[in-house]
Amino acid sequence: MMKDSEYQSYLAVAEEAAESAGKLLMAHFTERHQVEYKGKTNIVTDMDRASEELIKNFILAKFPNHSLIAEEGTRSDSRSSWQWFVDPLDGTTNYARGFPWFAISIALCHDGLPMVGVVYNPVLGTVFRGGRGKGAFMNGRKLSVSKVKKLDRSFLVTGFPYDLRENPRLPLSLFGTFSMKSLAIRRPGSASLDLSYVASGQFDGFWELGLHPWDIAAGITLIEEAGGKVTDFSCNPPDLYGREILATNGFLHDEMLDIIKTTMRSSLLKSKK
Repeated sequence: MMKDSEYQSYLAVAEEAAESAGKLLMAHFTERHQVEYKGKTNIVTDMDRASEELIKNFILAKFPNHSLIAEEGTRSDSRSSWQWFVDPLDGTTNYARGFPWFAISIALCHDGLPMVGVVYNPVLGTVFRGGRGKGAFMNGRKLSVSKVKKLDRSFLVTGFPYDLRENPRLPLSLFGTFSMKSLAIRRPGSASLDLSYVASGQFDGFWELGLHPWDIAAGITLIEEAGGKVTDFSCNPPDLYGREILATNGFLHDEMLDIIKTTMRSSLLKSKK
């Protein structure tokens, strides 16, 4: 476990970097942006890159011996056991279209284990923060996952992978199945915020395919510290590079996992016909 002084040092840097990037993003939110396509439905803007540059410079100035990997290409590999994962603008499509739902996500991992997480929503001024063994908080309020125990009363959240057009069967099957078995599902378009709101109890469960370490590392810390459960689709501990994640309040985890496994088997059989 981290010493309190270490944790506070890491957390302070992550928060300041996220809030500085948030100010930058909000200053240019209503402008027209340069948009490039990394895939058919995966875009990047000039502000993704500007935010990433700001965060990278700030963190590495404080911890020059750490590694840092960010979504838009930053790869600072110092072979350190401490590694930062940064999503400088989670919800790029929302941001580019003027839809006010996006975040900055910053996580610090030690030997692949998420240790510190910060997710900042600059539109609402909401800071989610947490550390392994240190609890999880939203603007100073201690977080706790929901107590919903029945799937048909659950409020779920998810997203679609960027290769949905090429591989639609499983993501759409899961969405359809959970839509019929839950109270409601939302798809806001920012995985780090989705996970943060599972940690705070607004959502009861989250699943998604095709995510990257910078999408989930901060959220894993928040949910686990808030009393929730995070695994892959085989109930193994979350793999930052595994590209599948299930995060719940714990009460719904086994039932959601069974549904995912059943849907995956059915989807596989249909694809072979």
